[in-house]
Amino acid sequence: MLILLLAIHILVAISLVGVVLLQKSEGGALGMGGGGMSGFMTGRSTANLLTRATAILAAAFMTTSVLLVVMHNRERAPRSILEQTVPAAPAAPSVPALPTAPQPPAEPPQPSAPLAR
Repeated sequence: MLILLLAIHILVAISLVGVVLLQKSEGGALGMGGGGMSGFMTGRSTANLLTRATAILAAAFMTTSVLLVVMHNRERAPRSILEQTVPAAPAAPSVPALPTAPQPPAEPPQPSAPLAR
Protein backbone atom coordinates (compact mmCIF):
# COMPACT_ATOMS: atom_id res chain seq x y z
CA MET A 1 0.00 0.00 0.00
CA LEU A 2 2.84 2.35 0.83
CA ILE A 3 4.54 1.66 -2.51
CA LEU A 4 1.31 2.30 -4.43
CA LEU A 5 0.80 5.58 -2.60
CA LEU A 6 4.40 6.57 -3.30
CA ALA A 7 3.93 5.85 -7.03
CA ILE A 8 0.77 7.99 -7.08
CA HIS A 9 2.62 10.74 -5.21
CA ILE A 10 5.42 10.77 -7.79
CA LEU A 11 2.94 10.88 -10.70
CA VAL A 12 1.06 13.77 -9.07
CA ALA A 13 4.34 15.65 -8.51
CA ILE A 14 5.43 15.24 -12.14
CA SER A 15 1.97 16.28 -13.35
CA LEU A 16 2.00 19.32 -11.08
CA VAL A 17 5.35 20.45 -12.47
CA GLY A 18 4.05 20.00 -16.03
CA VAL A 19 0.86 21.95 -15.42
CA VAL A 20 2.74 24.80 -13.76
CA LEU A 21 5.14 25.00 -16.69
CA LEU A 22 2.24 25.10 -19.17
CA GLN A 23 0.74 28.19 -17.58
CA LYS A 24 1.37 31.47 -19.30
CA SER A 25 3.52 33.76 -17.20
CA GLU A 26 3.58 37.56 -17.29
CA GLY A 27 6.20 37.54 -20.01
CA GLY A 28 4.84 34.43 -21.73
CA ALA A 29 8.17 32.64 -21.32
CA LEU A 30 7.10 28.98 -21.16
CA GLY A 31 3.39 29.44 -21.77
CA MET A 32 1.97 27.08 -24.34
CA GLY A 33 -1.28 27.95 -26.04
CA GLY A 34 -0.35 31.34 -27.35
CA GLY A 35 -1.43 32.53 -30.75
CA GLY A 36 -4.81 33.59 -32.08
CA MET A 37 -8.21 33.22 -30.50
CA SER A 38 -9.35 30.73 -33.12
CA GLY A 39 -7.96 27.65 -31.36
CA PHE A 40 -9.91 24.92 -29.61
CA MET A 41 -9.38 26.52 -26.23
CA THR A 42 -9.26 30.25 -25.89
CA GLY A 43 -6.75 31.99 -23.67
CA ARG A 44 -9.22 32.54 -20.86
CA SER A 45 -10.56 28.98 -20.84
CA THR A 46 -7.01 27.60 -20.94
CA ALA A 47 -6.05 29.75 -17.98
CA ASN A 48 -9.13 28.63 -16.05
CA LEU A 49 -8.47 24.96 -16.84
CA LEU A 50 -4.79 25.17 -15.90
CA THR A 51 -5.55 27.08 -12.71
CA ARG A 52 -8.15 24.51 -11.69
CA ALA A 53 -5.82 21.62 -12.59
CA THR A 54 -3.02 23.22 -10.56
CA ALA A 55 -5.28 23.57 -7.52
CA ILE A 56 -6.50 19.97 -7.79
CA LEU A 57 -2.99 18.57 -8.26
CA ALA A 58 -1.65 20.69 -5.38
CA ALA A 59 -4.38 19.36 -3.09
CA ALA A 60 -3.64 15.80 -4.22
CA PHE A 61 0.09 16.35 -3.62
CA MET A 62 -0.50 17.62 -0.09
CA THR A 63 -2.92 14.78 0.66
CA THR A 64 -0.54 12.08 -0.55
CA SER A 65 2.31 13.71 1.37
CA VAL A 66 0.37 13.59 4.64
CA LEU A 67 -0.83 10.04 3.98
CA LEU A 68 2.72 8.85 3.30
CA VAL A 69 3.93 10.28 6.61
CA VAL A 70 1.02 8.85 8.58
CA MET A 71 1.34 5.39 7.05
CA HIS A 72 5.10 5.31 7.56
CA ASN A 73 4.87 6.36 11.20
CA ARG A 74 2.06 3.91 11.93
CA GLU A 75 4.35 0.98 11.08
CA ARG A 76 7.30 2.16 13.17
CA ALA A 77 6.06 3.73 16.38
CA PRO A 78 4.35 1.89 19.25
CA ARG A 79 0.68 2.69 19.51
CA SER A 80 0.57 3.33 23.23
CA ILE A 81 2.79 3.34 26.26
CA LEU A 82 0.50 0.75 27.81
CA GLU A 83 1.04 -1.65 24.89
CA GLN A 84 4.80 -1.67 25.32
CA THR A 85 6.36 -4.64 27.05
CA VAL A 86 6.88 -4.30 30.77
CA PRO A 87 10.57 -4.50 31.72
CA ALA A 88 11.58 -7.28 34.09
CA ALA A 89 12.01 -6.42 37.76
CA PRO A 90 15.53 -5.24 38.52
CA ALA A 91 17.84 -7.78 40.11
CA ALA A 92 18.71 -7.42 43.77
CA PRO A 93 21.72 -5.17 44.22
CA SER A 94 24.90 -7.10 44.81
CA VAL A 95 27.48 -6.15 47.39
CA PRO A 96 30.52 -4.63 45.71
CA ALA A 97 33.83 -6.43 46.22
CA LEU A 98 36.23 -4.95 48.74
CA PRO A 99 39.12 -3.04 47.24
CA THR A 100 42.41 -4.90 47.17
CA ALA A 101 45.88 -3.56 47.76
CA PRO A 102 47.37 -1.87 44.71
CA GLN A 103 49.70 -3.99 42.61
CA PRO A 104 53.35 -2.89 42.48
CA PRO A 105 54.30 -1.49 39.08
CA ALA A 106 55.81 -4.00 36.72
CA GLU A 107 59.46 -3.59 35.81
CA PRO A 108 60.07 -2.41 32.26
CA PRO A 109 61.29 -5.16 29.95
CA GLN A 110 65.01 -5.35 29.23
CA PRO A 111 66.11 -4.78 25.63
CA SER A 112 67.00 -7.99 23.83
CA ALA A 113 70.19 -6.56 22.34
CA PRO A 114 72.56 -4.00 23.84
CA LEU A 115 72.21 -0.51 22.47
CA ALA A 116 75.09 0.81 20.36
CA ARG A 117 76.91 3.90 21.59
